[in-house]
Amino acid sequence: MKSSLRRLAAAVPGLTTVGLYGQNAARVLVRARRKEREERLVFVLGSPRSGTTMFAGMLGAQPGLVDLGEVKPLKASIARIAGLPEEEAAREIRTILERIRGLALSRRLRAVEQTPEVAHVLPAALAAYPKARAVHMIRDGRDVVCSLLAEGWLSRGREGADDAGLAFGDHARFWVEPERLEEFGSASDATRAAWAWRRYLTAARSVEDGRVLELRYEHLVGDPAAAAREVAAHLTLDAATLEASLGTAHGRSVGRWERDLSAEQVADVEREAGDLLRELGYL
Repeated sequence: MKSSLRRLAAAVPGLTTVGLYGQNAARVLVRARRKEREERLVFVLGSPRSGTTMFAGMLGAQPGLVDLGEVKPLKASIARIAGLPEEEAAREIRTILERIRGLALSRRLRAVEQTPEVAHVLPAALAAYPKARAVHMIRDGRDVVCSLLAEGWLSRGREGADDAGLAFGDHARFWVEPERLEEFGSASDATRAAWAWRRYLTAARSVEDGRVLELRYEHLVGDPAAAAREVAAHLTLDAATLEASLGTAHGRSVGRWERDLSAEQVADVEREAGDLLRELGYL
């Protein structure tokens, strides 16, 4: 197992935490009861800092499911995959995920993949797994901006990289409109954070497919019972069991933007993403 993990780490850019999958394999061995490969994957996606990690973890705790986390080789490859024809992109997504599922011995479990950037390749992800379902997490963009500013991932002067090897800082990402590349680098930190929120949500919401469920973060923490019923129906899960997990979520960060953002930052956010905030009912 260890030699296989090392070979995959060398072959696939971005796979720097291969130990996770070995640990995961040991944990899920006793949970796999199916004899055939499970094709009903669940993609949890949305803007970073929208509750995707929390929600995917809760899904992964349900019987028959396993949370793969953010699959680093996939995250590291999204910028390139996004430029491919859909059929080719779908093949690459499936190849990466099946390798990881194999290493984790979880091909007989229903995998939950929670890389936010899948929002930008969602049609290809769904084509890779025709029986898959997706949950698009949506959170008030102003609260997302607060969280992104605290993390500093898009902030000017921020050094280092994430665990998929993607550099932090104010440089333009693949999701920035080509005609606005220079503008991105000179914008305020709050504007860049709002920009990210807008682009991730716009990409995911452009996919008109009944396999995608939109779930508001505020709805999840405000009425977990109702949220559990909606998600359970979408993913064919037991609502009562799911409600027990979702009920642990809290809403202490809802509306934090009113405390943490300056008037200037709020103005920057509304200038960059005000139309989408209004469309979603946040303004």
